[in-house]
Amino acid sequence: MIPLEKAELGIRTGQVDANICEVYGCNAGSEQLSVYRSRLLHVIDGFRATFGRSDEIALFSAPGRTELGGNHTDHQNGKVLAASVNLDIVACAAPNDSQIIRIQSEGYPLDEVDLTDLTPHPEETNRTAALIRGVAAGAYKLGHRVKGFDAYMTSNVLRGSGLSSSAAYETMAGVIVNLFFCKDELSAIDIAKIGQYAENIYFGKPCGLMDQMASSVGGIVAIDFEKESDPIVQCIPYDMQASEHSLCIIDTGGDHAELTSDYAAIPREMGEIAAALGKRVLREVNEAEFLRSIPSLRRQLGDRAVLRAMHFFTENRRAADEKEALERGNFERFRQLVRRSGRSSAMYLQNVYTGMNPERQDMSIALALAENILDGRGAVRVHGGGFAGTIQAFVPNDMLPYFKSTIEAALGKDSCHVLHIRPAGGVVMME
Repeated sequence: MIPLEKAELGIRTGQVDANICEVYGCNAGSEQLSVYRSRLLHVIDGFRATFGRSDEIALFSAPGRTELGGNHTDHQNGKVLAASVNLDIVACAAPNDSQIIRIQSEGYPLDEVDLTDLTPHPEETNRTAALIRGVAAGAYKLGHRVKGFDAYMTSNVLRGSGLSSSAAYETMAGVIVNLFFCKDELSAIDIAKIGQYAENIYFGKPCGLMDQMASSVGGIVAIDFEKESDPIVQCIPYDMQASEHSLCIIDTGGDHAELTSDYAAIPREMGEIAAALGKRVLREVNEAEFLRSIPSLRRQLGDRAVLRAMHFFTENRRAADEKEALERGNFERFRQLVRRSGRSSAMYLQNVYTGMNPERQDMSIALALAENILDGRGAVRVHGGGFAGTIQAFVPNDMLPYFKSTIEAALGKDSCHVLHIRPAGGVVMME
């Protein structure tokens, strides 16, 4: 913990610059350095104004994430490739010597959670209070007694973007709890698991573990969930800038609201296929047995469930192949695999638009537009959970200005976000 005024002075005089550069992957001469400094000063000001405190504080950062490979494979104990990005939540926080957690997320009402009751509250479903309570309960299950704290947060992780603002929020809460009440004993993997527990049990969304793991661990990570309680996490030291391509996330204008049933149907249908073959998840199913059983599975569970299972088997192999391609520095191989992933997601997984409103296909329009612009170069695919929100494109740097301007002429100003992969996950910036 550091006195608030001393933290402000350290930021203004550049004492925290080295830490900023290490977290965000920028250099000392970067134009972004002043932006990162300003955000840290901003949350300190917000903390002081909201809670009327100027005592000792700590500063934190938790990034959004991008899925590079393995679309909807994690919940079937499959393989994924993901990365943290340079959009994040930053927070100023301090213990408050009570049993109440108070979090002010900029632009939203203050959340207050009473820790004397750590059971799920149905009225908090789909609300941030559920994530706070769930993270506290998850840490408690691991033997840590969480107490109250005050926090002021601001985020530039685009909501509904597939960059997983919820996982960033869970990671942020976990990193704060770890510093204040767990003696830094929780690993990045522990924090990710706690975040998933909060989202599944308290928030009410049946997500896998990829989002939380990518946000918490940071950098490019390959994750194998075959052993769900002990996933294999491998950091991939690939510099995306060496590919001479830029990572773009394109906001299609779709809305994630009311799509929980669409998301839930994917793991449910994949699980039904696995159960019909005597297994719990598709990772445990022999693919050859699945292929032989397609006629009976179609009759029993329908065509969409069968197609989604077919996507899982090929996408699971692709995620491993994408990892190997980046390890070998073979971006061309990676690019081809990304394109195949996009095709499989659209045709077999079928998560580019919702069946509840087939007349509205923002994501399909964006995919078609991006492919037309790239004209065989780069790669484009659905991003994240799908159905609405964003698509992902790898754009050759020499095409980037044209690509961005053309996309935004069709989809709206600031709809194309050029991102960078940051090397750090959830971290304490200053204490």
